[in-house]
Formats: sequence, C-alpha cells, structure tokens
Amino acid sequence: MIQQREWRVELAARLRPQLSGTVETHPRRRAEYTSDAGNYRLLPAAVIYPRDVADIVATVQFAREHGVPIAMRGAGTSIAGNAISDGFVLDTSRHLTTIHALDPHARVADVDAGVVMGSLQTLAAPHGLRFGPDPSTWTRATFGGMIGNNACGPRAVAYGKTADNVLELDCIDGTGRTFTARAGELGSVAGLDQIVRRYLAEIRTELGTFSRQVSGYSLDYLLPERGADLPKMLVGTEASLVIVTRARLALVTAPRQPQLLVLGYPDMITAADDVPRLLDEAVTAIEGFDARLVDYVIAAKGASAVPAMPKGGGWLLVEVADPTGDPARARARARELAENSHAIDSALYPPGAAAAALWKIRADGAGLGGRTPEGKPAWPGLEDAAVPPENLGAYLRDFTAELDRFGLDGLIYGHFGDGCVHVRIDFPLDEPDGARIMDDFMHAMAPIIARHGGSISGEHGDGRARSEVLAAMYSPALLTAFAEVKRLFDPDAILNPGVITDPAPLAKDLRLPQGQPLISRSFTLGSDGYDLGRAVHRCTGVGKCRVTSPGHVMCPSFRATGDEKDTTRARARILQEVANGSFVHALDSDAVRESLDLCLACKACSSDCPTGIDMARYKSEVLSQIYAGRRRPRTHYTLGWLPRLIRLLTATPAGPPVAAAAARAVRRIRPLERLVLRAAGMAESRELIDLESVSLTRWFRRRAARRQRPERFVIVWADTFSHLLDSGGAKATIELLSELGYTVLLAPEDACCGLTYVTTGQLERARASQQRLLQTLAPLALDGVPIVGIEPSCLATLRDDLPALNPEDPRASAVAAMTFTLAEFLTHPQLGPTDFRPPDLTGVRILAQPHCHHYAVMGWQADHELLAAAGAEVTTITGCCGMAGNFGMEADHAEVSRAVAETALLPALREHEDALVLADGFSCRTQIAQLSDRRAIHLAALLQGSRGMTQ
Repeated sequence: MIQQREWRVELAARLRPQLSGTVETHPRRRAEYTSDAGNYRLLPAAVIYPRDVADIVATVQFAREHGVPIAMRGAGTSIAGNAISDGFVLDTSRHLTTIHALDPHARVADVDAGVVMGSLQTLAAPHGLRFGPDPSTWTRATFGGMIGNNACGPRAVAYGKTADNVLELDCIDGTGRTFTARAGELGSVAGLDQIVRRYLAEIRTELGTFSRQVSGYSLDYLLPERGADLPKMLVGTEASLVIVTRARLALVTAPRQPQLLVLGYPDMITAADDVPRLLDEAVTAIEGFDARLVDYVIAAKGASAVPAMPKGGGWLLVEVADPTGDPARARARARELAENSHAIDSALYPPGAAAAALWKIRADGAGLGGRTPEGKPAWPGLEDAAVPPENLGAYLRDFTAELDRFGLDGLIYGHFGDGCVHVRIDFPLDEPDGARIMDDFMHAMAPIIARHGGSISGEHGDGRARSEVLAAMYSPALLTAFAEVKRLFDPDAILNPGVITDPAPLAKDLRLPQGQPLISRSFTLGSDGYDLGRAVHRCTGVGKCRVTSPGHVMCPSFRATGDEKDTTRARARILQEVANGSFVHALDSDAVRESLDLCLACKACSSDCPTGIDMARYKSEVLSQIYAGRRRPRTHYTLGWLPRLIRLLTATPAGPPVAAAAARAVRRIRPLERLVLRAAGMAESRELIDLESVSLTRWFRRRAARRQRPERFVIVWADTFSHLLDSGGAKATIELLSELGYTVLLAPEDACCGLTYVTTGQLERARASQQRLLQTLAPLALDGVPIVGIEPSCLATLRDDLPALNPEDPRASAVAAMTFTLAEFLTHPQLGPTDFRPPDLTGVRILAQPHCHHYAVMGWQADHELLAAAGAEVTTITGCCGMAGNFGMEADHAEVSRAVAETALLPALREHEDALVLADGFSCRTQIAQLSDRRAIHLAALLQGSRGMTQ
C-alpha cells in the first residue's frame, strides 16, 4: 500500500507540468485533505487546484491512463466521507469561483462549481431572489459540493432539494469527455435511455417515493413522465459519474418578513407526530431540536445565547411567510397553525436577534452535536436518515429504541418538515470494539428505515458511511441498474470509487481508531483532560472556519490568504495525523510548524467553532513541547519576554523618564529604529512603542487618596503595557471608579498574567508568573473584591488560561470568577455600582474594534449594551485587527498581519472616517495607529466624557 501511495505521488509530479493550476504533494498539504467532515481518513497522493476546465479534463485523462482515483472537493464539508481519496483530490474552491451570470428577470444564475452558496445569495438578494435550498453550511458550501450531495437544508420544505433547482450542468465524465447535461436530452449519453427502459419497473416503484429520498442514483428523474431530466439525475451522484464544472441554477423569490413560530412539546417524538398537521403553503421551514441541545448550548455559550423559549422538552421551529410579504398576514397564519397544533406552548418571533439566535442553534447542530451533554464524542454515520413526514414519529420511536438496545446516545435535531433527522451518535470509535458496534448498528438501522419508507441518506449523500447498506433499501435489480449507469459514465471506475456502487465497507478507513493519546503536559483541555489527541479530534470538519463573509471572526489568516492550511480545521487535521502517527510522526515536524505558523492565537475558534476547538491553546501546548529544552526562535525571547524586559528597563535607577527619552531618541532615527527591530526579529516596517515618562504606579501614588466609601473596594488590574506603555485607559478607569465612590486598589506591576509566555508556548514561565499574580489577587478575590481589568487579552488569560494552567489551585478559579471588563463591572447587577449613569453620547458615532480575546472569552455584549444605553451609534467591526500581540510585530508575519487588517479593520476605518474609534486592546490600538492615520481610545476614556472624545 505504501509503495502504491508513493508511486502515485511520483505520478502527480509527472502531471504537474501539464496543468496551469497547482499540484501539491508535500506532506502538510496531503495531511490537510485526509478527511472531510466525516469519520473517514484516506491519505491523498496529491491535492490539485485546477485553474480551469482544461486542467480537470487533463487530470481525468491522466488518472484514467494510470488508474488513479479522483475525488472532487469544494469546502470539504461532506459528512459521509464523500470527498476523500487515496489518489488525487481536486479542490475547485480556489480558482473555479466565478458567478458568470445572474438574470433577475429569468431568475437564473450560471456559476462555477467552486462558488460558495453565500456569494450567490449576496448577489441575488438586492433583486429579492435567492437559491432555494440552504444547508446549514451555506456560508462556505460550494455549489459543486451541494450538487454532489443533493443538499437540501431547512427550506427544502418550500423550495425542494438542490436537484429541483438545477437547470443545466457542464460535466466531465470518467473518460474525460465534456458535455452539457440538459433536460430531455438522454441521447447525450449513449446507452442511458436503454438502461432506463430495462429497469423501468424498479425505477418507478422504488425511487422518488418521497421528497428526501436521495440515496443511490435518482434515476426517477430520467423517466419520460418527469421530462427525462438528466441534470437533475446527476445531482446527488457524488462525483462518481461526472465532475460538474459549471451549473445553471433556478432562483426563487426570497420570503419577506418571515415570522418564526416556535412550538413546545413534551419531547421530540411528540413534536414529530405533529409535523403533518403543520405542513402548509405558508410554511417555508419546519425544524426540530430537543431540550438537551439547548442545554448544551447554554453550558457552552451561557444562558444569553438562548432567547426565551416556550416551555417544553422538544421544539419545532416553524417559519411562516406570506407570499405578498405582509408580516401581519404571516403572523395571523402562524397563530392559526399554533392553535391547530398539539403543542403545549408556543411563541412567535419577528425577524430579529431572538429569531436569529434560535436559527443559529439549529445551524450549529452538526458541531454542537459532536459531543453528548455528558461530554462523550459523537460521530456521523446515521447523520441524516429521512422518512416520509407522516412516518416520522413512529420512526423516531423505533430509532430511539434501537439506540437503547445498543447502549448508544445522540442529540436529535433536523429538518422535520421533510422527515429528515440529524443525529450524531456516541459510537465508541476510540475503543477496540467501536468500529464493529457502529457497523452492527448501521446494518440494524437500515432495514428499520426502509420499513418506514425512508432513505438512509436524506441530504448528505451515501459516501463511505452508507453505501454498503443500500442493499437494505433497494432491490438487487435496482442496484444492478446503478452499477450499469456507473459503468456507462465511468468505465474505469476512477471517479470516487467505493461510493454508491461497489461500496467500500463502512467500517474501513475510519480515522479515530487509528488515533493514540497525545498528552498535554501543561494545559487541561476541559472534558478532554490532558489528552490533546482527543481534543483535536473534536474537529469534525464542519468548516465554519472557512467562512469569509462579514460577521465572522474565526481564522483571520484564512480570511486573508484563502488557503485551507490556515483554517482551524486544517490545523486540527495535522495534529490528528500526529496522534494517528502513520504519516506525520511528531509534533516537531515541519508539517506541524508550517500549519501553526499563521495561527494568530486569536481564540475566536473557541467561541465560533461549534465543536469547541481552541486552537490557540493547542498551539501553546504544542510550542511548549516542541521547544522544551531547546533554543527558541528569537521573538520568543524578545516579544515573549517583553513585559519582563520593559519592567527591567524602567526599573533602572534612572527610571521611566530616561528610558522613555532613550526610546523616543531611537524612534527619531529611522535607520537605528529599523536596526533595533531587525535585531529583535520584528518587521522593519513596524514602529517601536513609546514608553511612558511616568509609570501608572507612580501616577497613582501621586494622586490624592479618595476613600469616599471604604466599604466599596475595587481592584484595577493593569497589565504591563497599561502600566508602562499606554496608561490612558487605566488612568481613566481609576478616575471613573473613584468618581463612583470606590476605593481603588491598583494591582502592582509584577502581577502579570503571563500572556506573552502563553502565546509563545513558554508555559512553565507563564505558570510561575501566574502564581505570583495569585499571591497578590487571590486573597482579595476570595474576600469578594471585584477585579476590573484594562487589557482584554490579559483579562481573557485570567478568565480562561489561568484555571486551565492551574487546575488544582482553587485560587485560580476564584480570581477568574471575580475578574471583569469595565463594561461588565459597570453593568453587573450585584457587584457593579447602582448609581452609574453613562454620559450622554447621543449623536456620537463610534466605530468599535473589539479585541479577539474579548469577543471570544468575555463577549462584547455588555460593551454594546452600555454604549447603546448611552445613545451612541455603534458600528462594530467583526474581524481581527491582525496584530494579535506578538504575531503582527514578527518579521515573518508582517505581510499577513496587514492582509488580515484589510479584511475588516482598514476598510471600516476608510468607510467611517468621521467616527470615533474605540479599541480596548493595546494591540488593536497599535495596529490602527501604525496602519492608518487614526487613533483609537479605550472605553474608560470615552466614558470619562470630553477628555476622551478627541481622536
């Protein structure tokens, strides 16, 4: 097998000169593509990024000549192992991304296979149009993948499957022949009409029996009474018959002002029983999820992530839209549906934040369902089985009984309006008998699904997860028809072999059974303990890290580069490969170093990724192990030790004034400044930061004591940078709290959280620094004195990393619990001031850049609500500034840092030229100052009034 694999790598090198696109065979790239969003692992010989159709044709012809299998890939979010191969993987998402035409009058669009669905939705929206089906991955799913899997989503109730919205397809078959598939033109594929006639009875009786039957090949579309619609039949064939390069799609009128009716039931099965009663022309979606999924969201994200809901143990989300766009008529119809239902409670939500939050819970189900509420990993397999809606309740009773029989569990949710049930099951795949248990369960469930008139796959395709059990659904004659169609289009079986026909065993090539523990030596990783290998397998590949549309923060380097290697998913895949140990053998391999290099440690994945991945923490742990006992990169000393170096510099007998003057002198001589930057490993395009002439500590000692209410104490905890580089926010915070009647205690300069040690993987030094901090802050925290921090990234370190690095020290959790941002403290119902009133900011336009750690760990909601209450007009930048502490200062990262800034920050600064710029993060303010002519201020300075209102 290894010899065959390496032979294919050598073949890929021979293919490379024949293509205008790229053929990549280095280990890191191949490891990134070992899995999609399913359970399976195959190591590709090469990853190919075709630049045009000619590249794909040449690749197919080359692969056919040499017997190399091909798998197509877009966003890589296929859940059934549909987009992996031990041959060539062709990724269309890099170059084949053009929307060639959008005709709003004809309501059609022509798109390349690599176009992300969200891009078309954005372009169509001004015309009141949209592509109808909307899988939960629509923000990153490509049309090639959606066509391959026959994607559906919640609104298939109203608009049908992808197949129902496809008009024409430009295709390449397994011989390298190109053709356009059109309805009524079966003659374009010689012999296809004969197969249809030969198996006419089986096609008419076994296929097309209900809307979500997508397993196998949908040959029913080829029936004369259905228009002999070849393009619709090719949808859902998972690139096993043809490679789709371009598609003509039908668009639909987007619903206006849809109302969300939420119906509560005692449990999910009772809710399922009620679905047929709710199917109505005004209903565009019926989604179901149970209380355990909601409980999981609350546990992971906090109670604020879930709006008030009707009582119940299971809910149906029913979207109701009036054809004329009249919200009053939609609400009236929704109320009628609620009255006619068997729900025990109901609520109606207009378009807005609450409705969006409920839809987000549902959209994130594939990631959230990756863990049971007890913390056990749960996996795809029976991910999207579907039955006719009238059979849904009965099917769920049989399904849950089978789960009980096998001792398994899973969170149930899904597109109940179409009878499609999503569930990830806690198959014990990391145990010796786990693969057999999954195999037995799938073979037991297949005939149960068939007995209810269902389909083993309802929208994600059969892939490697389900193709083997198609025999329980279809007759031998129909399976033979599938095989004949496969031979017609792909006589040499090079297109995605092992899928649908001649299936690979479903228990073969599973990723997790190959994994071994990968021990974390410093961090505890939540419910994964100290097993980094288990933690990185949290990543199920749902690909939310690939989203580049506005409103998302995760993976800023991917947003800048568009390269899969810069996603959280790819980094997790590389670390999974280390745990597997069969290809990437060690943490100190080049593949790991390259993969983690452009991770900004922004921590946004810890909140944005529904699977709970925290790549910033994993990176710190990996760096700690890589450099244990070794010489580190230069910036680990200059920037990783920067707080300590600054304190040493300003602790000289001359003190801060002389140090500040020296720093300013260096800055005035640009060649000298560049020399210092280069010597420290920093980018010469950057600027050194001025030191404060008077430290915060000295300023604090000089100010008059204001002990108005000795019983009201608060600690202001300022980081080293706020003490010695930019004390404006700290001073304003102290003044503000003093004016509110607090006796302010200033934490000493050496009460350092160790953030720069954490980000550079110097975790023993970080822990030592934190122990000193705990000696200072813990006694006060345990006495109930609140700690108000200045720097968001340092606050996040206390709230998140401090307990994880000191899990056995109760002082760590006590300090974390008593640490607040300024906005959190001012609005805290118990600990905060009861007499605080924000200044009147009516008419003040604010452009806010939340620090990524603020966004990810604390959340920026308190700040937004405080500013809104003050009357300010706030525009929030959702995206990383690109500095990310030491990252943006490093010479090797300066270009990417600026590119990240161009994804959100810099365009916003240009668009909002007259707005006041708000940024609590020192790194954010530094990036703004060095890449623009603007200056940002801290929230405390803003709240102090006119003193902070200058730019």
